[in-house]
Amino acid sequence: MLKTFFPTLSRFRLAVQLVMLFVSVYGSVFVGTYMADKISNNLPALSCAYDQMNGGYCVLIPTQHIIHHRIGEALVRAQQLTFGMVLPLLMSFVAFFAFFFVLGKAFCGWVCPLGTLQELIGKLGRRFGIGLRRAEAGDLGDVRRVRPVKWLLLLALVFVLPLLTGLGVTPHSLGNPYCDICPSRVATTLLTGSTEQLALRVNDGIGFGLGAVANLLIGFTLVGALAIRQPFCRICPLLAFNAVFQRLSPMRLAKKMHDNCGKCGICSEACPMDIPEIAREEGRKAYHEDCTLCGRCAEYCPQDDVIQLKWGPFALFSSRRDYYKAKVKGELPDGTVKPVKFVRNPADA
Repeated sequence: MLKTFFPTLSRFRLAVQLVMLFVSVYGSVFVGTYMADKISNNLPALSCAYDQMNGGYCVLIPTQHIIHHRIGEALVRAQQLTFGMVLPLLMSFVAFFAFFFVLGKAFCGWVCPLGTLQELIGKLGRRFGIGLRRAEAGDLGDVRRVRPVKWLLLLALVFVLPLLTGLGVTPHSLGNPYCDICPSRVATTLLTGSTEQLALRVNDGIGFGLGAVANLLIGFTLVGALAIRQPFCRICPLLAFNAVFQRLSPMRLAKKMHDNCGKCGICSEACPMDIPEIAREEGRKAYHEDCTLCGRCAEYCPQDDVIQLKWGPFALFSSRRDYYKAKVKGELPDGTVKPVKFVRNPADA
């Protein structure tokens, strides 16, 4: 007696399995290899791509290829980007902030070699009686016109042009344009006895132009410092860079108002950056972005404890009347000292 065939689920599944086994293994025999590849290469079943007659590929095949050739290689490039650019830049900023945290903008007024050279040349100019050219505390015209220059130099020469050069938009010669015009590069190398940085690159038009600007700036800085206090510091992009982070350092200038503030103007006269805000304002407004924390305003303030150089809660130096009186005996607030006399005046005998 023949058994009755019942289409159970298991039997139906087996039938489907056998059909799909045939299709997945031999499917291209019927539809062609090209069409089989177009039917699907993302089957959610183990239909092997190594079978040249199959009717579709397992999804794991394109997944592996995408991870290998797309994601994997992209991660390698990202890793190269991380270790080649992000990590060095991060380490540079970490080192910068570590140093900056200690002294803050005092690096400009106490450490910078170009700032020191300008100050020494200025003292020499005062010693030989060269007249001082400064912006009056009550006249913000010149000061306001000059102040934006350092920010423009920082943005254009330190950030924008190097980035455009890295992207291939601008020539390779503009890869580090600020260094190519920086007067400190010329000044400090000259102090080592090397004149190499004065030479102009005649085979490169852009390099020649940048070198010419550098020579012009070093001439302006060294000669101008005889009559203008800290001429390059006023447009220095590093001063602007430090000003962005000046609140992150405990080193700061503290100023409280006194009845005479804004009247005598001695602190502003003593400031080598001609900052009038130090005489008129208090607190953060007095600690202006142009301040280099040189401390001259505190030295020449004739009032006790009105201006202080502080590190956190600690006052490192405070203005004092007796200190001011002793200081002006040797040097006036604007830096004027007794001129050098090469011929002795009989009246002084």
